[in-house]
Amino acid sequence: MKRTVPILILVLVLWLVLAQSCFTFRTPDKKMIGNFREKGIELKTRSVKSGDYTVHYVQSGADTLPTLVFIHGTPGSWTAFEPYHADSLLLSKFRMISIDRPGFGYSNFGKAINQQQQSALMLPLIRSFKNGKPLWLVGHSLGGATVLQLELDSPGISDGLVIISGSIDPSLEKPERWRYVVARTPLKLLLPGAFRPSNEELIYLKEDLKIMKPRLSALRPPVLFIHGDKDKWVPPSNVDFGMKMLTGAAKLDTAWISGGHFIPWTAFESVRDYLLSVDRK
Repeated sequence: MKRTVPILILVLVLWLVLAQSCFTFRTPDKKMIGNFREKGIELKTRSVKSGDYTVHYVQSGADTLPTLVFIHGTPGSWTAFEPYHADSLLLSKFRMISIDRPGFGYSNFGKAINQQQQSALMLPLIRSFKNGKPLWLVGHSLGGATVLQLELDSPGISDGLVIISGSIDPSLEKPERWRYVVARTPLKLLLPGAFRPSNEELIYLKEDLKIMKPRLSALRPPVLFIHGDKDKWVPPSNVDFGMKMLTGAAKLDTAWISGGHFIPWTAFESVRDYLLSVDRK
């Protein structure tokens, strides 16, 4: 027993130290720029001040092309869309930009805030991307709620939305009261890396979606829902909710893909092909 206690303490200390350096879901810009350069692709990276935050983003593709702005889920960072930035077909048609949502990646990592606050910080940056060509917002998982929030807070900021496996129905968000216990006690120290801000924003999400719900009918751009038919993390009925609530959208389309929540990677080519066709929808 005397030996066991020190070992357990050592394991706990190692977890507290190592877990915070792992599971950050981010890679230094210098390394990513080098990785893309080896593929013959120029990856641009930048961080800009927005309020008390620094918002980090990356870009590939020509400035003269229509734009896809990718918004990642939780936890995560822009690197969730790395394969899209390197795809030759997409690069031939689009300038692609991926943003580290506030609290993740290199945008004040660890400092979680709600959807309304995130939107306020990212909108000035997204406005700066306007180049006279169509701009589509593409959100995965919680990022699906974010692209709705962005368009509602700044009508016309986009020419259309793509919601991939999006969490948008407040009634489908489980209470998960354990999240509150973890977030409000020292137990939060045990959460590794990006899982800590992720836990915080998932607490905010249900209320964020409730606030958003009565506003959804005011959204005007076309919306494409892409969802895995076997998604157990974000139920496919989120699409039904969107189709019911977005009554003012210019057009609503659905694309069902065989797979679960991680179709942006497990069904890359299918998702990529739908993105290639957004300007024709």
